[in-house]
Amino acid sequence: MAVFRSLKKIEVQIIDDSKGITLVYANNQLAKSKNNISGAAEVGKLVAKKAKDKKIKEVIFDRAGYKYHGKVKAVADGARKGGLVF
Repeated sequence: MAVFRSLKKIEVQIIDDSKGITLVYANNQLAKSKNNISGAAEVGKLVAKKAKDKKIKEVIFDRAGYKYHGKVKAVADGARKGGLVF
């Protein structure tokens, strides 16, 4: 599960590294939320819901060098609440 954040959006992908394809994708526009901490949590919950639909239960969290606080932490917490295991 890779996280990307910018000034305008936060994006999360669940990627199959062996095949090099994206299995699940979500961002704050798809989650209909703002680019803030509560919106990042909603993105985490959305990606967890989509992952459940594809029968993905366990992921490795890749924060892409971002510090683990604020929006990145909120995405992780939202995904955990949604049922993903890191």
